[in-house]
Amino acid sequence: MKKIVTLVLCLVMVLFVKIVNAEFQVGGYYKNFFTTFNSPSTSEPLMGTVVNRLRLNLSYAPIDTFSLAFAYDFTPRVQDPQLFSQSPFVVGIASSRYRVADFDSRIYPGENESIGNVGIYHNLDRASVQFSTDFADISIGRDAIAWGSARIINPTDVVAPYTYDQLDTEDRVGVDAVRIRIPVGILGEVDTGYIFGNRFNFDKSAIYVRTQLNAAETDFSILLLEFQKEQLVGLDITRGIGGAGFWLETAYVFVRSLDHQPNGSNNYLRTSVGLDYSFGGETYTFIEYHFNGAGTDNPENFLANVTQPAYTHGGVYLLGVHYIAPGFTHQLTPLVSFSGQLLFNLSDPSAWIAPQIAYNIAEDIHLSIGSFFSFGKRPTNDDPTEFQSEFGAYPNLFFTSFRVYF
Repeated sequence: MKKIVTLVLCLVMVLFVKIVNAEFQVGGYYKNFFTTFNSPSTSEPLMGTVVNRLRLNLSYAPIDTFSLAFAYDFTPRVQDPQLFSQSPFVVGIASSRYRVADFDSRIYPGENESIGNVGIYHNLDRASVQFSTDFADISIGRDAIAWGSARIINPTDVVAPYTYDQLDTEDRVGVDAVRIRIPVGILGEVDTGYIFGNRFNFDKSAIYVRTQLNAAETDFSILLLEFQKEQLVGLDITRGIGGAGFWLETAYVFVRSLDHQPNGSNNYLRTSVGLDYSFGGETYTFIEYHFNGAGTDNPENFLANVTQPAYTHGGVYLLGVHYIAPGFTHQLTPLVSFSGQLLFNLSDPSAWIAPQIAYNIAEDIHLSIGSFFSFGKRPTNDDPTEFQSEFGAYPNLFFTSFRVYF
């Protein structure tokens, strides 16, 4: 009996030591975004929003081969009531389509209450377990899944992409999935998974296989993805050319090809190709060309075209066909940087320009000031919903961003 008690005590002590020595991390951030914008077609006064975001990140690794991850967002918003139901931008992307189930994102006011100028939201953005074996790394639960090497528009990133006008892109929206990564050689990998849709509905889910390998000093990635009855074949190539970096990311989507009566005329190709270069470590520049085969050259067809599957669930949000996107970042001082980005629709023509100044106040405190300027033919007051150009239909926006990390 004493031997059994002693053995039990030893096991308890071993488990206690393991728990004490486990790697438990707590972190997160607080962010404040203050934005003002105008209407592109009328003389209405400026509208504004104040968005506060508090995020808590937790991770727990009792042993080297097992870990847990958790992240929760709490987001109070103060803004014009109509902005809670509609965006000032015409085309957007649903933020949590690939989730089995979720609680209501709005805490206040209640579902049956009218909303005023204040809304409080929350989001369980991460909740996953990871297993590591000699053969593979396995992740189960809510996590981020994103692909693509392009700097501005990622054709292969259709699970939870960000639009070009998104202010906060630090953390991808979490999706529910089972994911297995198998290393192949030194730099290769096979990444496969199943991404769950609402209530495990197969027609709202996605399944993929992505391979990555290196040959001739070039990285290659091939993606096969089935999502919501669409099939995507993607290719991503990156390499160095002289002192510059080069990328080519392309995806071809077969629309409803598994239906009994597929419509091949709706299939579309998207491609991004570009170069970047760093001058002396202080100035970084890039330029990217994007082809959007799902778009149209005629602004009069923009609104009708956004009802196509590419826009409703294919992650496409640009309305035109041909785009040029140059950008740069220059370090003015060790603590102050100035950056700029331009997205130019070659068919309209119209443009979107985003200058920004960032100041690193302290090690974990950052302040940014910037704007989004839209140029192009504006909608007429007679019919403000009719496009004359893509970016001409968007508002000018000014913002400040304050971020504290802990």
